[in-house]
Amino acid sequence: MQGSANLNVMIKAARLAGRSLVKDFREVENLQVSAKGPGDFVSKADMAAEHILREELMGARPNYGFLGEESAEVAGIDPTRRWIVDPLDGTTNYLHGMPHWAVSIALEYKGDIVAGVVFDPAKDEMFYAEKGQGAWLNDNHRLRVSGRAKMIESVFATGVPFGGRKYLPATLQDLGRLMPQCAGVRRWGAASLDLAYVAAGRYEGYWERGLNAWDIAAGILIVREAGGLVEPLREDQNLLDGGQLIAANAAMFDSFAKLIRERPAA
Repeated sequence: MQGSANLNVMIKAARLAGRSLVKDFREVENLQVSAKGPGDFVSKADMAAEHILREELMGARPNYGFLGEESAEVAGIDPTRRWIVDPLDGTTNYLHGMPHWAVSIALEYKGDIVAGVVFDPAKDEMFYAEKGQGAWLNDNHRLRVSGRAKMIESVFATGVPFGGRKYLPATLQDLGRLMPQCAGVRRWGAASLDLAYVAAGRYEGYWERGLNAWDIAAGILIVREAGGLVEPLREDQNLLDGGQLIAANAAMFDSFAKLIRERPAA
């Protein structure tokens, strides 16, 4: 797809950040055996990637705002436009040497996401979309959500809270209701890629709690432009800021959402 100037800026920035992360990723395995461990190293890699993104995006569009995971938000001279960036989604995977993590960039205009990029450098998969222009993978593969309509044939994704986080009981209850009725549930640890995989038809649906805007902003648009539906998990919440969402293909959405929403989210 021939993208806009903004989308081209986003794709270039994602590739540059991804290149930096891949270089450092090759060192993570060596750090596993050190006394210090890889945590500090990964944090520096994360910060370096956000610095690249900030330089590229703000250099190209200096009037836009910038919201990133690793640094304070910058208010733009143009208050209607804002970059929303996660330089390394899937940090735990990265830290453990697992090649499933991504760079996520979204462009917000007047509260609406109008362009999104999710780049998986380890697999060289660039998922991207612009509002009204469809969703794409790499140069010329148009993304379409799955056409499956039966729960028992469908695979879903979620994030399972760890370390005593408050949404663990609710998620375990979700899994107890869903797993007997479906073909499987995956927990791969990168929300942006979970959404991209729904858009690509690899999953039929995805839900999660405890998310941030930078985790999901780009993926929301990519799913919608691939023909999927995305809503807040709790219908009274704002989708981008509420931290809870549910996404699925159109054929599956109502039955999937009804099952997940049976018990009100905590």
